[in-house]
Amino acid sequence: MKNLSILKTPKTNKLKILNDPIYGFISIPNSLIYDIIEHPYFQRLRRVSQMGLSNLVYPGANHTRFHHALGCLHLMQKAVQVLRTKNVDISEEEANALYIAILLHDIGHGAFSHALEYSIVNGIVHEEISLRFMKALNEDFDGKLSLAIQVFEGKYHRKFLYQLISSQLDIDRLDYLKRDSFYTGVTEGNISSDRLIKMMNVVDDELVIEEKGIYSVEKFIIARRLMYWQVYLHKTGLVAENLLVNVLKRAKELAMNGVDLRATTSFKYFLYNEVTDRNFTDETLEKFSKLDDFDVLASIKEWTNHDDKILSSLSNMIINRKLLRIELQNEPITDSYIKKLHKKLKEKFQLNKEELEYFMFQGSVKNQAYNPELPVKILTKKGKLKDIAKASDQLNLQALTKPVIKYYVCYPKSL
Repeated sequence: MKNLSILKTPKTNKLKILNDPIYGFISIPNSLIYDIIEHPYFQRLRRVSQMGLSNLVYPGANHTRFHHALGCLHLMQKAVQVLRTKNVDISEEEANALYIAILLHDIGHGAFSHALEYSIVNGIVHEEISLRFMKALNEDFDGKLSLAIQVFEGKYHRKFLYQLISSQLDIDRLDYLKRDSFYTGVTEGNISSDRLIKMMNVVDDELVIEEKGIYSVEKFIIARRLMYWQVYLHKTGLVAENLLVNVLKRAKELAMNGVDLRATTSFKYFLYNEVTDRNFTDETLEKFSKLDDFDVLASIKEWTNHDDKILSSLSNMIINRKLLRIELQNEPITDSYIKKLHKKLKEKFQLNKEELEYFMFQGSVKNQAYNPELPVKILTKKGKLKDIAKASDQLNLQALTKPVIKYYVCYPKSL
C-alpha cells in the first residue's frame, strides 16, 4: 500500500496548458481552478457524454461534459479580457467567481445527461445537483467558492455576471453549439464565438452586443434553430433517448419489486432506493458522484440477457441499435391512429396495456430559437439598446420567436 503515497504528491506546476481541438491551447488561470479540475467530482465529467446517445446518429459525437466545461472556462477568460478592455470593472475575485461558476455549471449532469432525471432520480434537476456539488466543493476548499455560488444562483448584485453564465447568449451556448457542431459534423452550428465575445459590452449592468456584431448574433440564433432540428431533436436521437428512459424505468420497477439486477454498486444504490429532492442527502450526492455513463452502459449490456423480456428487449435495442420506428409530424397524432397501433401491437406481441407503453409511446418536442422574454440587446452606434428581433433587418428572425412544436409516435418496426 506504500506505493499509493505517490498519488498524494503535490503538483508544483498548476498553471497547465491544455490542447483543445476547437480553440487550440487553453490555459488554467490559477491553482484553485486547477485543484477543482483535479477533484473527483469534476473528473467524473470525463465519463459523462455531452450529447447522450447522439452518437447513434452522429458517430463522432463522443465528446464529454469535461470537454465542454473546459471550453467554457476558456471562453469566459476571453470574455473577461474583452470587457476589461472596454472599461468594464471586473475585480480578480469576480473574474475568478465567473471562471468557477462556468466551469461547474454542468457538474450536476447525470449519466447520459437528462435520461436519469426522468427515470432514476425524481423531482430534482441537474441544475440543483450542480448547486449541491458546488456547495460541497466550497466546504472542501474553505469557502473559496462562495462568490461563484452567488453568481451561479443569480444572487450577486451585478446582473451581467449572471448573464455570462445563463442567458440567451451565454458562454455555455457559445461553446456547446460550436463544439457539438464540430463533433457531429453539422456545419450549420459553427458559430463565430470569438466574434460574439469581441462584440460584448455592458450597459447599465446589462450584457449587450455592439451593433457591429448584429450579423453574428443573427447567425447564432439561426444556427441554434438548425442544431436543434438536425441534432438535439433529431428523430433517431429522440427514439434512442426515450428508449433509454424506458430501460431505466423498467429496471427501477423491477428493482423496487425485489427482482435481482446485475449492476455496478453506484448504479444499484439508485435502482433500489427511491431518490427524490426531499431525501437527496450528502450521502446521496457522494453516491451520485460515482455514477456515470460507464455504470449505466455496462449494466444495460448485462440486462440484454435478463429473464424479464421487456428489460432484455429494450436493452438489446440500445446496445445493438435496433431502434423503434418514429413518425414525426407537424400536427398532433390522432387518437384513432394511436388506437389502431395499440390494437396491432397488442395482437402481435401479446402485451398488456402497461407493457405496451414501453414499446409504443408518443410525445412532442418544441424548438424556440429565440425567446423575446429574455432579449439579446443590441447597442446601437447612437448608444440606444434594441432587442435583436427588432434591430435586425432579417424578417425571419421575428418568426423565430414563435415556438415550433412537432409531434411524434414510436413503435416497433416489425409492426
